Amino acid sequence: MILGIGSDLCDIRRIEKSLARFGDRFTERVFTAGERAKSDRRATRAESYARRFAAKEACSKALGTGLRAGVFWRDMEVVNLPGGRPTLNLTGGAAARLKAMTPEGFEAIVHVTMTDEPPLAQAFVVIEARAVPLG
Repeated sequence: MILGIGSDLCDIRRIEKSLARFGDRFTERVFTAGERAKSDRRATRAESYARRFAAKEACSKALGTGLRAGVFWRDMEVVNLPGGRPTLNLTGGAAARLKAMTPEGFEAIVHVTMTDEPPLAQAFVVIEARAVPLG
C-alpha cells in the first residue's frame, strides 16, 4: 500500500547561488556528511546538490509534514543501495514520522528517483508499506 507520495522541482541556479553565497554554511545545514562528500567529488556539483535537495523536499511531502513537525533537512539522507539505486535513509524526526505512519505488521520502503535537465532538478518519492511475512 502507498503511504505517501511527494515530488519536487528545484532550480539548479538557485542551488549554485546558495553554494556561492553561503558555502559550507548552506551545505552543512541541509546535507549530511555523506551527501556532501559525494556531491563535492562531482564535476556537476550544483546539479548533484540540487537533485538531493529536491529528494529531501519530496520526501518531506511524502511524510505529510514538509520541513516542520520535527522533520529536518539532515534527517533525510540520499544514499545508494548496493546496485546503485538511490533511496533515502531517514533518522531523527523523519524516522519517527515514518514509524508513526506505518501500520503495525508492515514495513516501510522508501522509493526515490532523481533527475536533472539544467536548469532544473527533479525528484519523486513514494513511501510504500509492505506486509511483514509471518513466522
